[in-house]
Amino acid sequence: MYNNTFSKNIFIIAPEFAEQRIDNFLHNKLKGVPRSMIYRILRTGAVRINKKRIKPWYKLQTGDEIYVPLIRIMRPQDMNISKKMAIVTALEDSILYEDEYIIGLNKPSGIAVHGGSGLQYGVIEALRSLRPATDFLELVHRLDRDTSGVLLLAKKRSSLRMLHEQLRENSMEKNYLALVQGRWPMHVKIVDVPLLKTIQLNHHSTVKVHQDGKPSRTLFQIKEHYSHIATLVKASLVTGRMHQIRAHALHIGHPIILDNRYGNSDFSKHFKGIGLQRLFLHAATLSFTHPHTKKITLISAPLDKQLKNCLQRLRFSATPLK
Repeated sequence: MYNNTFSKNIFIIAPEFAEQRIDNFLHNKLKGVPRSMIYRILRTGAVRINKKRIKPWYKLQTGDEIYVPLIRIMRPQDMNISKKMAIVTALEDSILYEDEYIIGLNKPSGIAVHGGSGLQYGVIEALRSLRPATDFLELVHRLDRDTSGVLLLAKKRSSLRMLHEQLRENSMEKNYLALVQGRWPMHVKIVDVPLLKTIQLNHHSTVKVHQDGKPSRTLFQIKEHYSHIATLVKASLVTGRMHQIRAHALHIGHPIILDNRYGNSDFSKHFKGIGLQRLFLHAATLSFTHPHTKKITLISAPLDKQLKNCLQRLRFSATPLK
């Protein structure tokens, strides 16, 4: 059953739409049509501009004649809204930057970067369904499932290779915001201790400080104190080990709030009482050399509403945990 039909449409591009990408133009014009369907008809050549096939990133010119074929979409109540669709919907609104070479998005907390470990669907699978016309799409790096913030993906193999080289050379700058328990000491600005990966009985991986571990180095900067209750810190990765910031914060004696592997569960309960339901670790900025333009590119991801509300409560309430 279908409730909407877009018959054979012809659009003539007015000057105010010039330089807009064709995929974005169609997404705005064809209300209710999933972006994945738009990419499919572009990829297959069903959409023509001036009677020619075009790429999804084609930029419109004044006077362009766009031909769009018959499109049918299902009624929302007839659709099987699955967990996959929920992830796709969340990510569609989380894209911070995109061009022909890379995608930068603000990954929500609670979504894994890829399927596996009992998860059938993650960021990479969702984005591939959103970008069916993209022949190549791979993760440049990873974020923990419970960590939010900037995640970078490559749309070309050459881009992935160049960005991975920056990771190996530690020339990619990654800065996080973390809310930690207690008052972070002023003198602790660098944590430089080796981390060893371990496997727990439930098959979950963790890391611990150990002399046989891999060299691991994190820079910390105090951003804001909240009495003796908590501290907002900026954590900058010099190396990129699994759970590095979380393990280093624990090593100093100030674990991240609501960290279910390295945190203090009794202390975290107080924060659940003020509405925080997730790990307070956010990849705030990512700076790198663009694989095509060779210019320094900075992508910033804002805090989500839950993290902002938590900080507001800590700032303005005299007794935030009561």
